[in-house]
Amino acid sequence: MPVTQGALELQDRIAGHFLPDPPETLGVAVSGGSDSLALLHLLAAWGGARLRVVTVDHGLRPEAATEARHVAALCASLGLSHDTLRWDGWDGQGNLSDRARQARYGLMADWARTHAIGDIALGHTADDQAETLLMRLARRAGIDGLAAMAPRRDINGVTFHRPMLRLTRKALRAELTRRGVSWVDDPTNADGTYRRVQARRALAALAPLGLTAEGLTQSAHHLAEARDTLAHYTEIEARNTVHFQCGDILLDRAGMAGLRADIARRILRGALGWVAGPGYGPRGHELDTALDAVLAGRQTTLYGCMIMAGDSQTRITREYSAVKTCTAAPGALWDGRWRLSGPELPGADIRALGPEGRAACPDWRETGLPLAAIEASPAVWQGPSLIAAPLAGLPNGWSAELCRTSDDFSADLLSH
Repeated sequence: MPVTQGALELQDRIAGHFLPDPPETLGVAVSGGSDSLALLHLLAAWGGARLRVVTVDHGLRPEAATEARHVAALCASLGLSHDTLRWDGWDGQGNLSDRARQARYGLMADWARTHAIGDIALGHTADDQAETLLMRLARRAGIDGLAAMAPRRDINGVTFHRPMLRLTRKALRAELTRRGVSWVDDPTNADGTYRRVQARRALAALAPLGLTAEGLTQSAHHLAEARDTLAHYTEIEARNTVHFQCGDILLDRAGMAGLRADIARRILRGALGWVAGPGYGPRGHELDTALDAVLAGRQTTLYGCMIMAGDSQTRITREYSAVKTCTAAPGALWDGRWRLSGPELPGADIRALGPEGRAACPDWRETGLPLAAIEASPAVWQGPSLIAAPLAGLPNGWSAELCRTSDDFSADLLSH
């Protein structure tokens, strides 16, 4: 099939996202819908990376398994490897869309690490960007919520790419039609009970006013530039207000009080994320309440963390209840940030020290850490027996390595 100028322009726009240093192997998430199919065909035509395709079947629609088989057949015709991942975790509780999205990313990240793939391409378009902006406007989001979806995002050590954020669904579907490629329309895309479908319909109604996908996407990118500027100054201010101690963060209260509220909120959110690990983080009103507690010298909890007031500093430490069921093998990462190493010990595992373990550590006060931080710290257990607690003054031949640094904290501030 001859390559048209329009196809070359689409292909070059996508390729430009990965240049000048494209990954050797690139995962591609393909559902069978028009956006991801267009991404697959354009990446295959580009040929700048070896492709491996993945489809996630959420198990929520009986047609999804058939759609996954169609994607597999297409990949076979293109000479590409394909895997289908299935999610069976929906229990009817909580927000289905949010749960399914988190599960999808988690499954794909696990799949990528299993196959030594560091990068996955997603089919989000300018239309998705515009719809997201409208939904976040409805939630009265601030600048972070209204800013454009990031073209790259790291999740569990895998970089997810969105190379089509400035391309419209209309242009991509026109290219698929030219190629004679059909796509699947998910019936939920016509279900008006979903907020995204409502946003899509609102976007169509707003088009005569000039509020198009392209225009709203441009506005989102302008907001992203403003967000990045705020992040830059937040990182600078954090150098004078944030200190680190044994996996905890100490905030200088006077320094925090002297900051503009938005900068202080960003520092607090970054501190909570550094201690508790990545995720969607606390909601705006929760963060505002927690910041009030920090500035007033009150104690509170948020996002799996204890916010504890001292004389002049506020400590952010892990909350014991958030880690009391967390386990890991010796040498493996515990709670996403600690690695305990020591003598070989059959049947040993890493668990939180807890109140009972802390009572068996007579020298824990000499560490200078508060009781809450000690009880939420990692310890070595052999069944019910405490073997070692390196952070609580009972090393017993074991050491604890913190696998999260102050540089990680700065990088997180700059990337959100």
